[in-house]
Amino acid sequence: MNWIYWAKLYDSKFQAGCLAKRMEEDWWIYGYECPQEVEVYKSKKGRFGVRYNT
Repeated sequence: MNWIYWAKLYDSKFQAGCLAKRMEEDWWIYGYECPQEVEVYKSKKGRFGVRYNT
């Protein structure tokens, strides 16, 4: 299982969570493949990002 990381990191977990939810619900609008799993993670510097796998 290979994770694909979203390029942008966010200052709050809420912001990253909003992106993750949008990816789960609106993937077909943007032409992505349907993600099997979407996850919010915390970077080493304390910022939050989103990763998913297809």
